[in-house]
Order: sequence, then structure tokens, then C-alpha cells
Amino acid sequence: MTHWLVAPVLLPALLAPIMLLFLRRRLMESRVLSIGGCLALLALAVVLVAQADTGVTQTYAMGDWQAPFGIVLVLDRLSALMLLTTAILALAVMIYAVVTGLDRRGWHFHPLFQFQMLGLNGAFLTGDLFNLFVFFEVMLIASYGLMLHGGGGARLKAGVQYVVINLVGSTLFLVAVGLLYGTTGTLNMAHMGERIGQAPVGDHGLILAGGLLMVAVFALKAAIAPLHFWLPRTYASTSAPMAALFAIMTKVGAYCILRFTTVTFGEGAGDMAWAPAPYLLPAALATMLVGFIGVMGARNLRHLAAFSVVGSMGTLVSAISVFTPQSTAAALYYLPHSTFAAAALFLVADQIARRRGEYGDVLSPSPVFVQAGVLSGLFFLTAIAVVGLPPLSGFPGKLLILDAVRDAPGGWWIWGFILGTTVIGLLAFARAGSTLFWKSAATPGEIKAAPAVAPIASALVVAGLLSILALLTLAGGPVSAYLNATGEQIYEAGAYGGAVLAPGEGG
Repeated sequence: MTHWLVAPVLLPALLAPIMLLFLRRRLMESRVLSIGGCLALLALAVVLVAQADTGVTQTYAMGDWQAPFGIVLVLDRLSALMLLTTAILALAVMIYAVVTGLDRRGWHFHPLFQFQMLGLNGAFLTGDLFNLFVFFEVMLIASYGLMLHGGGGARLKAGVQYVVINLVGSTLFLVAVGLLYGTTGTLNMAHMGERIGQAPVGDHGLILAGGLLMVAVFALKAAIAPLHFWLPRTYASTSAPMAALFAIMTKVGAYCILRFTTVTFGEGAGDMAWAPAPYLLPAALATMLVGFIGVMGARNLRHLAAFSVVGSMGTLVSAISVFTPQSTAAALYYLPHSTFAAAALFLVADQIARRRGEYGDVLSPSPVFVQAGVLSGLFFLTAIAVVGLPPLSGFPGKLLILDAVRDAPGGWWIWGFILGTTVIGLLAFARAGSTLFWKSAATPGEIKAAPAVAPIASALVVAGLLSILALLTLAGGPVSAYLNATGEQIYEAGAYGGAVLAPGEGG
């Protein structure tokens, strides 16, 4: 047991009320504390990844109350990977928000950001369903405020839809928890997996209903079709840094699908093993298709970026739905890639819109704007990343998925959809790039208003995210080795449950 395990939850839980109570109108101090907190979370994540790489699943029992009765945090290679991805993204988004002045538009930006980090990190570490619900609510309540930050009628309208959809999801979450608790008598996921394997046949129907409803809730969070409809409008309406941060929120849904299914309905579930799995692949393929058709039909850069998130989630969940160590390792390589690529695209779109003045991010020709050459290069590299072309990490990510699912049931369907949507995405981004840059170069006139807020710093943030994608490619060997070990660890029968339910020292 290590006390470092609780630090990613404890740190933002302390920073948020400090900012709210003592630094509410002291912007500079809040900025320093927020960036410092993000750097500390990144350092903690690196430490925890190193600890998790030993292969030992570590637990932290809050108040020394052991599972399945107490609150237990669990660290393995998977949760450590998610913490590291979140920390890197949070640091990039925070720097971008500060240099562009987004945090000036309201006094509660920095506390809300820390509460968001609390919810995200807690969701990745918790070992039971009810505390997962609690961290979900912390994350969602903070995201409501961040989504509306800066105001505006369109943002408020999309925010109401976002709140209503997530309230429905939270209600269904509680219903699913009630069904599973009523039939198994526990909320700890590892303990629930044991109980499901021992459940009488008469309870199988209720257990399956609860499991499928729980997976549906996670699919709603992950924007899996047909539950994806809230995402394009929400992400396109909020500010660019918040849309970039929200790229990790859909991955929370994918993580929960993987964790819940393997722990609760894994090999130890007996006749109920992998019961939710057959429903995931058709939904993932539909999500892939809907997302990239939306990319092709997008009329502005914000919707193009939002639909690309939907399409990438389809690719990610299609690999997860196979539920083998190889396919999971491939999915986990693609997960950080798609997160950083989507975030970079939202930020690039914001920079282009700022410099085009009255033309904004609409995909129509305009006169040449300031720094068009630099932004065309950033857009080109980001498009390569999102579509999945070499030399950035999207290309090996998709190759790993294709190789891992080749012999799986439905594998050729995944091949066809991934290759087909890659072509659609390539055509869509080629159309967008030629409209924004080539056709604009031939359009007479001048931009009347082209505000450029911290142009160098904001471009460097995007370049940093793209550099991470290049690093994922260059360090493909070590990264793949870690992820292969992660895939094997996830499917080790009883390893997670044995670590969580074994008596040990609490915190």
C-alpha cells in the first residue's frame, strides 16, 4: 500500500476549496496554483505509472475500512495510464486557457477546473460502483460550469441539453446500481464479480438487465451511437480549451466499459461471463460511421472537431469490444493518441477562428489571414493525426487495432469500417484544408478584425500536443511493451479481485 495512490484525488480536492474561499478574485495567484497543481498531478502520474509497471495491483483503503465495505482506491497499469493521459492534457489545456485569457471570463474557472480533475482522477482509481457514481457527479457538475464559462446564448442552450442528458444518465446509473446491489448484495466491482459467478439462475435476468443498463450509461458518457447525439452540439458550443479538456471525458466512458465488463462480467462470472460484450461492436461500428460522416458534412471547424471525437470513440470501442489482451492493448495505444489529437484539433480551430476575424471557423474561403502559413502546418499535422496517417501515432494505432482483431469474430467488419472511415476522414480534412488555406490564398480582400491573443504561446501548446503524438510513434516499442503488459494484467483471472479483496493495510 502506498500513500501516493490517494494523492491524485486529495490534491485537487484541497486546491479547489482553497481557490474558492481565499483566491476567488486573485487571478494571478489562482493561475500559479492551478498550473502548479497540474504539474504536481503530472509528476504524481509519472510516479504511479512507474509503480504500476511492477505488475502489482495496489490498493488504498480509506480510513482502514477494507473492501468490500470501505472505500478502496485501486492502482494498476490501466488506471495509471489514464491518470497520466489526464494530467498531460490538463496541463496543456490550463496553459492554453491562461495565455488566451479564457480564465478571465469568470471568477470560478480555476476551482471548477480542479473539481473536474478530482472527478476524473477519482473515476479512474475507485474500485466500487457507488463511488464511481459520486466521482461521475463531481466531474459532471464541474463540467456544467466549465462548459458554460464565458456565457453566450448558444452556449447556454447547448448547456441545458447537456445537463438534462447527463441527469437522465445519472438516474439510469442509480437504477443499474440498485439492480446489481439487489441481486449481489455488494457495490465493490471485484466482489460483485465473485457474487455474479455464484448467483442462482433465477437472478441472471436481473443481473443482465443491471449490467446492460450500466454499460448503456457508460456508452452515453462515451458518446456511443445511438447515444452520441449530445456531443457535437455541446463540444462545438463551448470554448475551445474546454472542448479539448472534454476529449478525456468520453474516454472515461470507454475506461468504465472496459473496467466494469472485465472485472464484473469477466471469466469469474460463470454463465454470465462477457454478457454485455455482444452489444458493443455493432454500436461501435455505427458510431464510427456516424462520426466520420459528420466530419464530412461539417460546415465549420468546431463541428468537424466534435464529430471527429465521435468517430474516434467508435474506433476505440470497436477494439475494446473484442475483449482480448491484444485488442485491449491496441485500444489503449489509440486512446491517448485520439485524446491528444482531438484536443489539438479544437485548439487549432480556435486559433484559425481568432485570426479569420468575422469569417470565424466557417468552412468557406476568406482573404489571407495572419500566420496562415504556421496555422496551415499545424492544421495539416493535426489532420494527419486525427485521420490516422503516418508519421504520427494514429497510423500505428490503427495498424495495431487491425492486427489485433484480424482473427476475432466480426474482425473483418472492424477492418472494413476503419479503412472506410479513414478514407472519408481524409477526404473531409482535405476539403476543409483546401477551403481554409488554398482557396483563401486566391480570395481578394483583407480581414477586418484578426485578434491574436498570445499567438506564439498558444501555437506552442498545440505543437506540444503534436510532439507527444510523435513521441508515441518514436517510443512505440517501450509504450507497446507497457500496454501489452496492461492488456495481460486486465485479463488475469482473479488478479484484480484478489488484490482488492485481500486483507491489507488501510490508509
